[in-house]
Amino acid sequence: MRNLSKSKLLSHRQCPKRLWLELNHPELAKISAMTQLAFDFGHEVGAVARKLYDPAGEGVLIDPQRAGFGQAFAQSRKLLASSQPIFEAGFVAEGALAFADVLLPATQDGKRVWRMIEVKSSTAVKDYHRDDVAIQAFVARSAGVPLASIALAHVDSSWQYQGDGDYRGLLVEHLLTREAFARSDEVQSWIEAAQHTAAQSSEPDLRTGEHCTSPFVCGFIDHCRAQEPGAEHPVQWLPHPTNALRNYVARHAVSDMRDVPDRLLSRQQLRVKQQTLSGTAYFDAEGAARDLGKYPLPAIFLDFETIQFAVPRWKGTRPYAQITFQFSVHRLAADGALSEDGFIDLSGADPSEAIAAALIAACGEREPIFAYSAGFEKARIRELAARVERLAAPLLAINERIVDLLPIAKERYYHPSQQGSWSIKKVLPAVAPDLSYGDLDGVNHGTGAIVAYLEAVDPDTSAEKKSEIARQLRAYCSLDTLAMVRLWQFLSGERAVGAV
Repeated sequence: MRNLSKSKLLSHRQCPKRLWLELNHPELAKISAMTQLAFDFGHEVGAVARKLYDPAGEGVLIDPQRAGFGQAFAQSRKLLASSQPIFEAGFVAEGALAFADVLLPATQDGKRVWRMIEVKSSTAVKDYHRDDVAIQAFVARSAGVPLASIALAHVDSSWQYQGDGDYRGLLVEHLLTREAFARSDEVQSWIEAAQHTAAQSSEPDLRTGEHCTSPFVCGFIDHCRAQEPGAEHPVQWLPHPTNALRNYVARHAVSDMRDVPDRLLSRQQLRVKQQTLSGTAYFDAEGAARDLGKYPLPAIFLDFETIQFAVPRWKGTRPYAQITFQFSVHRLAADGALSEDGFIDLSGADPSEAIAAALIAACGEREPIFAYSAGFEKARIRELAARVERLAAPLLAINERIVDLLPIAKERYYHPSQQGSWSIKKVLPAVAPDLSYGDLDGVNHGTGAIVAYLEAVDPDTSAEKKSEIARQLRAYCSLDTLAMVRLWQFLSGERAVGAV
């Protein structure tokens, strides 16, 4: 019997097949860029936590990857006799193993006891965090650790960084001792079930479903879907499913939208179903032209790229705040002439002042400003106005002119190739097939832009590489606004673009 790590037990909680594949065919997993970013955020928060819980630097960090598990367990046990904070202490018992983020010494009734804190980069306590803490407590106590309490610390998204590397207040603790200690029998049953799955010689026969993306997107989802007969018209293409629709799909094992009763569908879902089954596009050209006729040319098309940090880097910003570091603008004149403008800051410093001034200059004073899912741009502009108070008035005036193209596209147009999505990357191939994000070199999606930014501002990145990243980011953001121009032209009837 192998000892299963806490992460493996949590994988089994999500799906037994996931655990089996992690143990037997880890090479089949695909780790998305977004998942990797989440891992990186977690490591960054963990590093800050060690400084917060050990400001004097007296603690010991155990590195099981370097020392090996056996030595890490032995070192952890030895350190329990000390009065030093311990980070990543490892324990094994009852067929499971776990490493504690933080162990702090305390005294209770004259005896040495320990306080455990699990550190998470999320901004709230989730249900799976409670499972995590229960496993940690069970393994540690079963291994003989005199554990007095266990808490979960997560990022406080309302906290504001004041600079100078002072991160006191970044984390907020939730004491979960009573709950975690009371779940020992439950955790033991999880271990037994996971051990049973691990001992199987063949892959569990389980179908894909909502569990494949909750609480995490499983890296084996493509592998599992490839084993199932593909639906010609997948039910997953129906947007914004209600609970009634989800329940029907689960109860009747429905995979194709043809088998979903129309009575369960919203007007938008019904349109997706009808156009998908007929293989034809829906286009209310008259309605779209009427909607856009309210906003005569010249017009501006605007898109932002933003960066988030779990641990804020710039004074006055909060954890996970969306900080705009780039924008693209296309301007469509009354005579149809098209021009382009934009701004990007890859200095690594707070871009707020520079980007606010550049945005005001690029957006003029009167033209309507089109954005796609414009709530995002409006929120970023409001936040920018709060950070750059001297420019607040002209920034907020920009917001008054923003028009959202997305609701018009949703109401007036749908092509089967969109597969239930109105993201600009799904709509663009239908209305302007000559444009493609796939033709971009390097950065071609939002997560890729975040990864590229982080690489560009890394001090170890060469000037040549930084210049190349800047070029790729400009091309990507520019295509976002050019895509909106082409969509506007298509919907307004100003110019025939692509096939209907």
